[in-house]
Amino acid sequence: MDKALGTIQIIVSILLIIAILLQNRGAGLSETFGGSGNVYQTKRGFDKFLFIATVILAILFLGTAFYSFMQH
Repeated sequence: MDKALGTIQIIVSILLIIAILLQNRGAGLSETFGGSGNVYQTKRGFDKFLFIATVILAILFLGTAFYSFMQH
């Protein structure tokens, strides 16, 4: 069980890293520090899917981490 949990944690963490890096793909350095005039932008299509997937992966990662912590 510990081996399977460790494997799941590694897979989820890699997917979470990829999802976070893909979200930041379109943001330039000037946009990061407020250079862009857009205050609010609606997420559509792939951006919305990526955002929801990131939230779900983060919850899964935290859940497996807490479960692993409680087992030891």
